[in-house]
Amino acid sequence: MFVGKLDFIKSKVISDINQFKKTIAQWKFKQEKIVFTNGCFDLLHRGHIEYLAEAAQLGDRLVIGLNADASVKTLNKGINRPIKDEDSRAIILAALHYTDAVILFSEPTPLKLINEVKPDVLVKGGDWKVEQIIGSKEVKSWGGETKTIPFLEGYSTTSIEQKILNGESKS
Repeated sequence: MFVGKLDFIKSKVISDINQFKKTIAQWKFKQEKIVFTNGCFDLLHRGHIEYLAEAAQLGDRLVIGLNADASVKTLNKGINRPIKDEDSRAIILAALHYTDAVILFSEPTPLKLINEVKPDVLVKGGDWKVEQIIGSKEVKSWGGETKTIPFLEGYSTTSIEQKILNGESKS
């Protein structure tokens, strides 16, 4: 029974964007609102969970663009990042019941992927101003909108990494 569920989870990790465009077309035909967000999601924590749950509530389908390992290395997150490999991060995100698809991208930004998915809503964390969000003007050009979701204070992968390296217990 678990194998079937694992297969379902793995099916939400998209490896062929052209094949996935057929699914997107079906969603749009049904007038389902597609929400897109992106990130590294290295050590999934409460802040990520609450952020993704709020993002999912902005539409009918949640698509997550996931920075591939090579892409994470370009983001100045530290020499030890990513901590988890891209396949592990993708499966963990896909296991969330409100995630409809996870798509890895290797480019420095998700702009190409945003242009492929053409979401109705583009979402980023509250540390971004809407006009600074990559893909915001493109999403607006096809009638979509860009939103930000405030961070849950005290939760970050960097702080978890530091606690581990310093041998600290939970706070």
